Amino acid sequence: SNICFIKGDSALHRIYTSIIVCLIVMQMGCGTDKQINDTDTRSDEIVQGLKETTKEITMTETMTEEKTFHKNPIIKDIYTADPAPMVYGDTLYLYTTHDEDELVNDFYTMNDWRCFSTKDMVNWTDHGAIFSLDDIGWADARAWAPQAVERNGKFYLYCPVHKRNGGMAIAVGISDSPTGPFKDLGYPLVDEGDWNDIDPTVFIDDDGQAYLYFGNPELRYVLLNENMITYDKEVGIVKVPMTEEAFAKGSHDTGTSYGEGPWFYKRNDLYYMVYAAFGVGKQNEHLAYSTSDSPTGPWKYGGVLMTEEGGVFTNHPGIADFKGHSYLFYHTGDLPGGSLFHRSVCVAEFTYNEDGTINPIPKCDGVEKIN
Repeated sequence: SNICFIKGDSALHRIYTSIIVCLIVMQMGCGTDKQINDTDTRSDEIVQGLKETTKEITMTETMTEEKTFHKNPIIKDIYTADPAPMVYGDTLYLYTTHDEDELVNDFYTMNDWRCFSTKDMVNWTDHGAIFSLDDIGWADARAWAPQAVERNGKFYLYCPVHKRNGGMAIAVGISDSPTGPFKDLGYPLVDEGDWNDIDPTVFIDDDGQAYLYFGNPELRYVLLNENMITYDKEVGIVKVPMTEEAFAKGSHDTGTSYGEGPWFYKRNDLYYMVYAAFGVGKQNEHLAYSTSDSPTGPWKYGGVLMTEEGGVFTNHPGIADFKGHSYLFYHTGDLPGGSLFHRSVCVAEFTYNEDGTINPIPKCDGVEKIN
C-alpha cells in the first residue's frame, strides 16, 4: 500500500512514523521464533516510544500555553508584596518586598527588596535581592514598600525602614543599573521621628520637578532636588489636607479612607494618587484613587479601584503603561501557605475611560503576552 510520510523532526512527525512502523511490523505476520521475539521486542520499543512522544507533545503544548499567558501570582517560588513597576527602555522592572517564610514575633518579617523584569509580561527574569537591610547600617528592620526611578543615568530606590532607636524613615539606594546592586545613601532622606514615614512613591514631572509622596495615616510630600537625594528644605515636608472630598469617608485614623501605599503618576495632564484604603466598617484594605489638575492637589476622590474581596489584610498598588497596555500590580495571599504575612504579587490589565476615570478592576488569573 502507498504510505505518505510527514516531513520534519517534530514530535507529531515522530509519533506518526512510529505508528506506521508498527503497522509494517504487524503486516509481517508470524515467522520463526526469532522473528516473533524480535517483533515483540520492537513492539515494546514502539509502545515506549509512543508514550515518550506523547509526553513530549503534552509538554510542548504546556510550554506554548505558558509563553502566551502568565498565570498569577507573577512570582511563585517566594512570597512577594508591595509591587512597584518601572518601565525603562523596552523592559518593565518590578521591584517588590520579600515576606520571609519564617516569622519573627508573629509580624511582617521583611529583610530585602527583590527585582524582576520582563519584555512581554509573560517571561520574567529574577534578579534576586538588589538591596537589603544589611546594606543600611542605620536601619535594623522592616524592609517595606519601595519605588524606583531613573534620572540622569542613575537609578534611585526609595525604601521605608525602621531606624535604629527610632521610628520609620525613608532610605535611598543608588545604582548605575536598574537591577542593582544599590548602595545606601548613608542616612535617611526623610526622618520625622514618627511612624508616618513609610511607602514612598516618586514621580518626575514634565518640568523636571520630582515629587516624593509617602505616609500612613497621613499623606505627605517633599519636593526632591535634581540630585534626587535631597529635598527643598524651605518648602519642607508638606502635609496634604485629609478631607473626605479628597479621599472619601473611611475608617482609618484621619476619618478618611486613605490608609497607606500611595502611588503617584500623571496621565494626559491629570495627576493620579492611587492608594490602599479602608472603607467605612471595613477591616481589610481595598484600592482607591483620587485625581488632581495639579501635582500637589487639591485632590478629588475618584472611586474604588479594587475591592477587598479575595485579598488579605493589606493591598498595595503599582500602575504602569507598558507597550500600549495599562497594568495594575497588586498583592494577594494566593500562593500555598499565603496569609497577611505571606503575600504574592499579581497583575491585571485594565483600560481608562475617555474622561480618565477608572472602573473597578477585578482580581484576575493573569495576563496575555504582548509584543
